[in-house]
Amino acid sequence: MKNALIFGVTGQDGSYLVNFLLKKGYHVYGTFRRTSHKLFERLEEMDTFDKITTIKADLADQISIQRAIRQSQPDEVYNLAAQSFVTASFQQPVLTADITGIGVIRVLEAIKENAPNAKFYQASTSEMYGNYPGIKNESSPFRPRSPYGAAKVFAHNMTINYREAYNIFACCGILFNHESPLRGLEFVTRNVEFFLIMNHHYVD
Repeated sequence: MKNALIFGVTGQDGSYLVNFLLKKGYHVYGTFRRTSHKLFERLEEMDTFDKITTIKADLADQISIQRAIRQSQPDEVYNLAAQSFVTASFQQPVLTADITGIGVIRVLEAIKENAPNAKFYQASTSEMYGNYPGIKNESSPFRPRSPYGAAKVFAHNMTINYREAYNIFACCGILFNHESPLRGLEFVTRNVEFFLIMNHHYVD
């Protein structure tokens, strides 16, 4: 049985990834930060919370990351954690740089020192392209226009650097906006969806 460690397991993507990996027969570990009383609601909604091992860890805390790596002994590590709100990144640029950017180095260092054979996946973002015109692909230049986008470019490039410098399996997936019923209500698309639902309700 393979072990997978997911940073950001409580988010939309983390919850779906848990479900996918469990069906593949993985033993899944997931890290969390205690930020609200509804922390595990997505996992509970998908009936997977009791099927994984949760570990308290923070991308700002190197010791907790190392502890998570050592405890899980992962074959695969997925980093889906970040300060992921573009607007908030302008209000808290230092925090965003630390969590979304430098936090990835902390994970890579912990892998290099404690699980060098593990495969690492970094969730990159279309925000790295900023206002670059036209259709984007892997060869398009990065022109971030927010602290969030800039931090993601840094994390993306550091993942490549660790792969080349230390010969570890490290890759990035550049994610564009994607929606689901588990998307947080703080995102505008869910607010539009909520409005339409409520409007339809009152029309009826």
